[in-house]
Amino acid sequence: MSQQDESSDFITVKEAAYYLRIPLPTAYYLVKTGRIPVIPIGGRYRIKRSLLDRDLLRKDADTDLTLPTVLVVDDEPAIQSLFKKFLRKAGLGRVVVGSGAEALALARQQQFALVFLDLQLPDIPGDVVYEKLKEQHPDLPIVVITGYPDSEVLSTICASGPVTVIQKPLNFDLLNQAVKQLGHKGAVKPKDP
Repeated sequence: MSQQDESSDFITVKEAAYYLRIPLPTAYYLVKTGRIPVIPIGGRYRIKRSLLDRDLLRKDADTDLTLPTVLVVDDEPAIQSLFKKFLRKAGLGRVVVGSGAEALALARQQQFALVFLDLQLPDIPGDVVYEKLKEQHPDLPIVVITGYPDSEVLSTICASGPVTVIQKPLNFDLLNQAVKQLGHKGAVKPKDP
């Protein structure tokens, strides 16, 4: 085997996450806990592609050795930033997107433990995204976040059965309560100044 062939067998953690179809924070968690063996090359971690075994990692996921990952669907940068900070503090993997199309594409590629879904998206109405997510994953918990609790879109979702709704502006305690429903400890509430 030539040196060129040998070096192409090594990939980055980001490439491994893409290859395994898992979120990047989950890939880093698996590296940090030794579940993905790495080799330091040039001051960065590299993973030998031939050592990646998708079936082994799927078994790990079944035994809950990876971080539960939450999908957040909201196009407001301030809300995205809030969720990134909150979910990191809660010790959860997170994927934050700004459109319904991105959310549906990701849901086809991987499993999520929970979805926070805004109803006012730039491309697809929230009720349509909700319905399609439920078609793909009927048991997926979806928490609707909205600034319009009296909207027709929310009424359509509520007509399909019980749904958890958190009204904007978002409240730390309500977000924490939704995360704790997963059986996760949640995040420590920041102290008031």
